[in-house]
Amino acid sequence: MSDRGVLRSEEHFSSTAVEQGRGRNIRLFSSPEEDSSLYFTYSGGRNELEIRNLSYEVDTAAQIPWYERLSEFKMPWEMHSNKQTAIKDLNICVHSGQMLAVIGSSGCGKTSLLDIITCRDEGGSMKSGEILINGKPSTRSLAKKSIAHVRQDDRLLPHLTVRETLAFVAKLRLPAHFSQEQRDQRVDDVIAELRLRQCAHTRVGNDYVRGVSGGERRRVSIAVQLLWNPGILILDEPTSGLDSFTAHNLVITLSRLARGNRLVLLSVHQPRSDIFQLFDLVVLLSSGSAVYCGQAKDMVPYFTALGYPCPRYCNPSDYYVDLISIDRRSPEIEAECLERTRILAAQFVEKVKNTEDCMWKSEDCGPMALDSPQSSIPHISKKESLITLSKLKNRLPGKLHQFTILIRRQVFNDYRDLVMLVVHGLEALLMSLLIGFLYYGAGEEGLSIQDTVALLYMIGALTPFAVVLDVIAKCHSERAMLYHELEDGMYSVTPYFFAKVLGELPEHCAFTLVYGVPIYWLAGLNSAPDRFLLNFLLVWLTVYCSRCMALFVAAVLPTLQTSAFMGNALFTVFYLTGGFVISLENMWLVASWFSHISFMRWGFEGMLQVQFRGTKHSISIANMTIELDGIKVVEMMNMNQYPLYSCYLVLIAVAVVFILLYYVSLKFIKQKSSQDW
Repeated sequence: MSDRGVLRSEEHFSSTAVEQGRGRNIRLFSSPEEDSSLYFTYSGGRNELEIRNLSYEVDTAAQIPWYERLSEFKMPWEMHSNKQTAIKDLNICVHSGQMLAVIGSSGCGKTSLLDIITCRDEGGSMKSGEILINGKPSTRSLAKKSIAHVRQDDRLLPHLTVRETLAFVAKLRLPAHFSQEQRDQRVDDVIAELRLRQCAHTRVGNDYVRGVSGGERRRVSIAVQLLWNPGILILDEPTSGLDSFTAHNLVITLSRLARGNRLVLLSVHQPRSDIFQLFDLVVLLSSGSAVYCGQAKDMVPYFTALGYPCPRYCNPSDYYVDLISIDRRSPEIEAECLERTRILAAQFVEKVKNTEDCMWKSEDCGPMALDSPQSSIPHISKKESLITLSKLKNRLPGKLHQFTILIRRQVFNDYRDLVMLVVHGLEALLMSLLIGFLYYGAGEEGLSIQDTVALLYMIGALTPFAVVLDVIAKCHSERAMLYHELEDGMYSVTPYFFAKVLGELPEHCAFTLVYGVPIYWLAGLNSAPDRFLLNFLLVWLTVYCSRCMALFVAAVLPTLQTSAFMGNALFTVFYLTGGFVISLENMWLVASWFSHISFMRWGFEGMLQVQFRGTKHSISIANMTIELDGIKVVEMMNMNQYPLYSCYLVLIAVAVVFILLYYVSLKFIKQKSSQDW
């Protein structure tokens, strides 16, 4: 093999093999003039993926959440199983150096097939067959170590640049013994290979933040997976949403990756003709059955022999996908299409049986292919490869290192979103000024007892409600990315949890300060410094409890709508049982239970004690002025049952409980890959 970008690796990532004389060090050899056509080659051993007689069915009824059944006036126990065959008797064999395209119309089983291969299938079960990776039965751990899965939707942090995105992933996915120089070199190599140099310092962006183009964002998603040098690369609809020129360039990049001793498998709808010519192997699916599986160059002759020649000047993929698509405009047309695809699938099965050289097996596929003398790329044995994979897992960065990387990534992303920071800051400031000026101008006499009590409760109720909605919306915008990264084993739940909780503390402190300080002094509350600090701490804890509650609700429920509903419902319950809308002594039993865990009740009770304890208030009754001890006001509201310090302790306990529930939700409750589920 030429020196054009040969990547050699031992144990996938060994950086010291050259010094040890083994000659398998990770290195890209390329001259400047060859840099534009760099081959990022995998040589950690030849990879083979084989699917034998696979039949897979899904329960469509189980995929519909129970809360959506309620809209149909159906209870969960009224749901009946509705199993459908997604994949039927599929056989595929593909190995390194080849690119296999799974082609078909929507609903033909392409995504289901990719999910089965990567062991991420949900709501389905294999009826028969097996999947082999390098001759070993596929398991979730083996698939995670061997296969890089690029999903259809790009889930990336919008405010990081392309280089920063890849740099953080390199710190998480590459082994701990890698030096920073080696990590930077790996990032540079991937950026060069995927043609991302021109946008390396541009923000990734999303639907609301301007950033790189759609094609560049898709290549960034591929680069994220390519960083850890996988042998098998699987992509779900990589060309969806891209223009034809960008899609063509993307598939050219994938073809070059395949020629670099990788196995590339992708699903597409109807590729244009020049994209179709880049494929080595093609699987044509219709309703889960293969009507063709073999060399791409042989597809047109095969269908021509069956009496379906491709018309002149027509794209073969367009013509044959239309041929096997199911037209459901009427029962008659649907029955005709189903019968045609059934016959084509049966003819293909019969052809395979009667052909000595099985069509579904690619050229050179078999036991000898792994040790083909034509391959000049050195590789390690399967036994050594398995040992390598087990060692690799132990060499990945530890949880403390993951935490430091994740908290830096979060700070980089969150605090660059200046628009959101300014909006939240102005929201807190405006709310503080509006309430403060409403109570401003009481003069030397100060606010009345009734106005002071109402103000204190308002302070602890307005901002927490806005915080709940903001936190839920933000968590659901990150939810799918979190789900994918946890599935890929990029990090574990514990370091993400601490990075999330601690990384948001500065923002929380700043906004609480902006909200709590102006309103306190404008309203003319107790001006003693110790009273101000005690009151501010209560406001800080109350707002933080609402944030913790929002984190838990956003993690435990799968959609933004259900989380917003539950967050609003919990907040309303805590608001009504806080001791201001109705006194604690007049609450019935269940409401009193909720009042004991209402963070607004304890914040309100603490602020009452801070403001009224040790003060005197004048009350005019029938032309008489009575001096009243402030603590009597608190006692009349039944808010002096517990000492002041207990209010702080209960608020801390409520925040800790919600934080622990958030952690449990992240760790044990199944996360969904989309907020639309």
